[in-house]
Amino acid sequence: MKITVQSIGLTPHEPLESHIDKKVSKLETFYDKIHECKVFLKVENNSDKNNKTAELILGVPGDDIVVKKTSGTFEESLDLCVDTAKKLLIKKKEMA
Repeated sequence: MKITVQSIGLTPHEPLESHIDKKVSKLETFYDKIHECKVFLKVENNSDKNNKTAELILGVPGDDIVVKKTSGTFEESLDLCVDTAKKLLIKKKEMA
């Protein structure tokens, strides 16, 4: 699976990039037909402290799976995305 990370308005530091790789790579254990994963990181322009948004777009046969979550840190947002994506992948596998 090819993992692409795009960040809008920030430069992801090394621990964040390795966190993304580690978490996203685990998704393949739930559904082996993922051919790419795009990760978008963005700081929302609001006064709320929960303004770090992570978006996952999983390229799978049929419709792509898109998950977007916002929380206080990018790591937490990404973890929420991966948890939701995991459930969707398991559901997709069961329906196949």
